[in-house]
Formats: sequence, C-alpha cells, structure tokens
Amino acid sequence: MRTRKIIVFAFILFILISYLASEIHYPWKEVYIGALEGRAWAGMVMAPNKENAFAFRIQVRREGDIAADEDFFYLVSEVGPHSPDGGYARIKFDMSLPFHQELNTPILKKPSSKSHTLVFEWSRQDERTIIGKLWAPKNLEIQWIHYFPWNFKGKFEMLEEGQVKGESQSLNVNHYLFWTNREGELLRSGEPTDSELNISFSTEKKRAVYFVAGVGENPRILSNHIYRYKNVKTIENILKEKKRIYSKMRTEISGYNRGAAKAITNNLFWMTLYQPGYHRLYIPAGRGRIFSQANGSLDFWTIFEWDSFFSALEVSVESTKHAVDILTAVLETQYPNGNVPNWKGQFGGTPDRSQPPIGAYVVLKLFQKTGKSEILEFSYPYLTKWHSFWRASKPNGKPRRDGNNDGLLEWGSDEDAVAQEKTMNEAVTLPEWEIDASGLQRAKWESGQNDLPNWDDAGYSGSAGTMSMNCVDLNSLYTLDAWCLSQIAWVLNKKVDYELYMAEYEQMKALINEHLWNEREGMYFDRHWDRNFSTRMAASNFFPLIARIPNQEQAQRMLRHLLDEDEFWGDYVLPTISRRDPAFKDQNYWRGKVWPPTNYLIYHGLKAYNFDAIASELAKKSAELFLRSWDNFQLCPENYDARTGEAGGQRFQSWGPLLALMAVEEYLDFTPWEGFRFGMLEPEKKGTLSRISIQERHYDIKISSGEISLKEEGKEIIKTNGAAIFRHFLYSENEVSFDITTLKPREIKIRFLVDGKYQLSVDGQVRRIFKGASVKFKVSENDRSVSILLLDKKE
Repeated sequence: MRTRKIIVFAFILFILISYLASEIHYPWKEVYIGALEGRAWAGMVMAPNKENAFAFRIQVRREGDIAADEDFFYLVSEVGPHSPDGGYARIKFDMSLPFHQELNTPILKKPSSKSHTLVFEWSRQDERTIIGKLWAPKNLEIQWIHYFPWNFKGKFEMLEEGQVKGESQSLNVNHYLFWTNREGELLRSGEPTDSELNISFSTEKKRAVYFVAGVGENPRILSNHIYRYKNVKTIENILKEKKRIYSKMRTEISGYNRGAAKAITNNLFWMTLYQPGYHRLYIPAGRGRIFSQANGSLDFWTIFEWDSFFSALEVSVESTKHAVDILTAVLETQYPNGNVPNWKGQFGGTPDRSQPPIGAYVVLKLFQKTGKSEILEFSYPYLTKWHSFWRASKPNGKPRRDGNNDGLLEWGSDEDAVAQEKTMNEAVTLPEWEIDASGLQRAKWESGQNDLPNWDDAGYSGSAGTMSMNCVDLNSLYTLDAWCLSQIAWVLNKKVDYELYMAEYEQMKALINEHLWNEREGMYFDRHWDRNFSTRMAASNFFPLIARIPNQEQAQRMLRHLLDEDEFWGDYVLPTISRRDPAFKDQNYWRGKVWPPTNYLIYHGLKAYNFDAIASELAKKSAELFLRSWDNFQLCPENYDARTGEAGGQRFQSWGPLLALMAVEEYLDFTPWEGFRFGMLEPEKKGTLSRISIQERHYDIKISSGEISLKEEGKEIIKTNGAAIFRHFLYSENEVSFDITTLKPREIKIRFLVDGKYQLSVDGQVRRIFKGASVKFKVSENDRSVSILLLDKKE
C-alpha cells in the first residue's frame, strides 16, 4: 500500500510540473492512447507504433436489445472534459433512451438522471498505460470487446482473474495486457487464435468496473508495470486528482459567454481520431464522418479539407501539438498536382477537386498565436503548391479554374482525374455517390456549399471543367490566400515570393472590384460568363470583407444588406442565403440554414474593417445559438434552422464549435489584419477569459463596461478604466505599443518589464518623457495609436 501511495504522489507531482508549461503539456512521444476509432466513442485504442494497435469497445445489452458502436452517438448525455494529453476524460450516456436511433430522431431529454447514466472515465498515466472506470445503471449487461482495429492483426486470450492478454502479428511484435477488478464471463471460445474477445459484466449487484490497460514489447515488464495500478482505491484517487488538475489548468470563460472555451475543447478532443498508416492524430468532419468504401465497409480514415483547417484553429485553444497534427494530416493529403482534396481516405479521395482555400489564412493565424516558425516552414511548400493548383494550365492551355481565361475563378472538377488515379492505383475505391456524379455536382462539392442556391442558376462548361460563372466566394478566398502567402513569405525571408503574392493580391482585388461589384446593389455578386450578374445573394457573398477587397465606402454599403432583417440579420444569423430568396424556405443543408464556417469567416471580415460593434453582435448571436444546443442537449450541430434556431445535420460536427470560438476570440485573438487583439468595445456583461496561451505565455483578460485588464503569467500588465479594444499589441522590454479604439476617453495604466526612462507618444506626437516601472495616461475617444519606447534602463 505504501508503494502505491508513493506512486500516486509521484505521478501527481509529475502532472503538476507538466502543467506549468505554456500550455497543457503533451509528454507522450510514441504511443497514441484514447477513444481514437470513430465508431467506438465508448472505447479505447492503444497504438504503440505504426505497425501495431490494440483496442476495446463497450456494448450494452438491455432486455435483449444491444447498443453498440454508432448507437452511442444518440445516447450521449455529456460530452465531458477531455485533456489534450489524455490526462483526464469523461463521457456519459443515457441508458433510458431507445438504443437504436436515426439521424433525425428527436432529442428526447437531457440531462439524464444519475440512475440511468453510464459513465466512462479514464486517465492516461504514462507512455503506455491507461486506467479507468465504467459506472453503469443496474440490470444491464456490459460487454467489453477486445479487438484489433482497422487492418491490424493478432490474437487475444483470457487469463486468470479476468485479465486479457493480446499479442500483435507484425514484424515488431507488441503485447497488450488488460486487468479489471471483476472477473467477467467470457462470451467467446477464448482460444489464442481469437482476434476478438468479448467479456460480459452484470450490473445487477455491482455497478462499477475498474480497469488498467497497457502495451509494450516485453510481456513480463508490462505485467510488472501495470501491477502498481491494480487497485480500486488507487484508480479512484488518480481519477479524482487528474480531474481536479485539468479543471484548474484548462482555458476557461466565466461570466459573459460562460462555458464557450470548454465546449470547444470538450468536443474537439473527443472527436480526435488515430490515422492508421501514419501513426498520428487527426480530426474528421465529425465523430461519425468516416466514409464507406465501395464494398460498404468503413474506410480507415477520412480527412476533409476546410473542416480540418478549422479544427486546427479550434484545438489550438488548448493544444498547439494537436493543431500541428491536424495541419500535417490535411496538408499531406495533397495530390502531386497541388490539389488538397475535398476529402481523402485510405482507399479513396477526390483527385478531381479541392475545397475553399483557407489554408494559408489558418496557418498564418496559428503562427501568430504560437510564434512557432516551424509551422510556416512545414506548411509553406504545400500551401504554395496548392495556390498554384487553381491556375495551373490544363491540357487545353486554360487555367484549371479559370475556364474563360478572364483572370477570375470558378469552382470546377478535373473529370478525368479519377480515371487516371484508378489506372495508376487499383486500390482506389469510391462511394457510389461519387461514381455517378456530374461535373457540375462535383464543382458544387468543391465549393464546400454543396447545394447553395447560387449554383442553381450556374451553367457548366464540360470543355473547361468549371462552372460558367465567376464565383465571389472562391475569388475572395483565393485573394486572401495570396495575401496570407505574401505575409508568410515575408516571415520566411522569401522576398521574391512576397512581391509576387502581393502583386497577385492587388491584381485580384482590382479584378473582383471591376467585375463582381454591383454598384447599383452595393454588393458583390457571382457573374455569369455572359456578363449578367447572378440574382442570388448568399452569406458567402460577404467573403470579400475578410480579404479586404472593398474600400471603406463599399464595405459600409455591404453592411446595409448584412443588417437588413429581411435579408441576413435577425434572431438567428447568418442564413446561407438571403431571407428574400425563394430557396430560403427550404431550410435544407446550405439552402437557408445557419452554418458555423460562414459565420466565422464573415465575423473576421467585419473585424478586418474594425466594424467592432457588428462583429461583437454576430459573435454573441452565434455563441448563444451554439451554447443553447450544447448546454441543453450536449449537441455540437452541423447547422441550424435560420427561422427557429433548431439544431440540424450531424449531431457532432467538428466545425460546430467555431460559433463558440468566436466568443473566445472576442476576448483575445491574433488575426492577420489586427495582430494581437484583445478587449471589447461595449461588453454587455462582465467576463473573464483565463489561461489562454499566446506565444508560450499565459494570459488572462477581464472585460466589463468599467475596465479592460490583461494579465501575463498572473501579473497585470495593462488596464483601462472602461471598455476598449487593443490592436497590434506589442509588449516587450524595449517597447510597448498598440492601437486603441474607445467610445469615450480612457485612462490607461501600464506596468513595464524594467524600470527605466521612457518616451510616450500618442498618434505620433510625443506626450512626455518619464522615469519609472509603470505609467498612467489618458487618451481621447475613437482610434488612437500609442507607443512607449525605453530610452534607458535604471542602473
């Protein structure tokens, strides 16, 4: 017992030291452990290396009925905390609900009562060990299935005292050992050749099952290693302490938009899966979004393009490591011609088409937030090749996505690419819907807005392989991509590239303003090749804002459409198509529903023009929409009805928390146009964002109508006596500088890193020269630029 107490204490001390790092620490080097197979939310994968993986999953039998695999997607009552390092995780399921439900089954109730709740709780201990607990309602049969996921091979056998032993069949043999505090009933033969082993536990008398699992190369060392954890009290104590530690160290919002940060990380880390063959983590479009192969079985993994980039932004709230894994996974789906595909799996993909080019924007944003140049160095070759893909010459001599060669782009499909890939690789298989799709349908899929009403009127040129309509959304995001690549090139000291991308950015801006701006309507519209403007106005028609394409007057005119409640504004925003459009009543998929990615991109477009009040209102409405479904029903929806706010589509979609991310970024953010930005112009309530990691430093920000306060590593560095927004904030030993926007005069107090002699300038005019370790001064309302330079350190 003394030995176990020492082990628990040492383990807790290790975790505390780890969590003192700039963000939640990820100490594991080789082995991936977690609920990392898509169908097995109540389960675990242990992958010690690229050649080996073991797994278990839970099934529940109730009165002859069995809940298994995807059934658990509809039984969830809490998608609980999940530390990015697997230090603590908890999920709950309501066993009183029907076991077999469909996508459109109504939400029956939430929260579930304790007597009906199955709780799966676990904690990773080290490189190769996990402990946990399953607590279930009475009178159920819990079936614990040990198996080899994906194409991994091996055998399991049941040992004495309920232990399960596994051995892989690979050149590099690994072993698996699983212990429970209860001896279950073997439901299969138990022969050593079994590749799947099912052990049953009744909850009639005992409702909890405690477990320890480990993997390793040496079975004797593995057995000795997990012995230290084979004690119910030890497991309980560790789970309790790990829960407490993670709760204290995670990023959190209290007050205004309370719970938004937790909702992001709870969802995204529970959606994280293992990518077999690559031995890394990734996030699909949603926990259940693994495509089928042609034979009907699930592919090993499915990576979606713009979904993945958004996921990288979301997980960066707590883990740079996960963000880099996701970026790596999506960029390495790239085909030789530069196409980062719409989607790709182990056995299929879309060589004919890509998806919205938001990669450079996300990479630049992550670099600014983390300060890690390795992100740029790795991503830049992929991003530049992808950018070239859109304009690369096809056999007919025309640019790939500029079918009429006028300089503007259209969504399209390289229809011969699938056949070419099949010729080169016999293993390629495609779902049925891909095989029979037309070129126009594939072009719609490339847009990411599959059935957007804008495309109803779009023609398609088979010879060009594109829509016969210049598309506002594609041209805007391509232009943004050029500008972001120029900024990345500048950081990487690639001056020639910088100039080329900046020149393209200016050229694209001019083309879009000349050809896609409708002066009479005061808005950008898609334009048919016959020069007629499309009559459809979608939310994505506002994408020129995020690329800073319109001038200030044009941007102001666009706001009239955005804020018109007969078009886009209202209680539930933003619909994908104007409320005046006949298709709005459909409220089906992209035909009128509210979608997180469009809200997010438009939100940042508003911030790019300092439309702070409108951006804040959009963030508020978006967060409220998301948190209502999340808090009441534990749903992370794909989209929402723009008339009622009702959740729709997939129940656990990876980009769903973008609406909550907007709430986090209202407090503090890094953006390509604004740099380090924090504060609010006119907050409705008091609120605090705690423990957000920026460039390996922790920040806390308090907001209210009476103050804005920013702390770095627990020490207050700047404070105002009222609401304000800071942009381009720089805080170093030699300089403190920022732009500030306020509605009223404000007093600002700044604490410096060193005591010395300083010069204070406001709007380029020297205000004073002073000595000290801090300063107080006033600024008048509106936009002001402040610079404080260190002239001399105090001796």
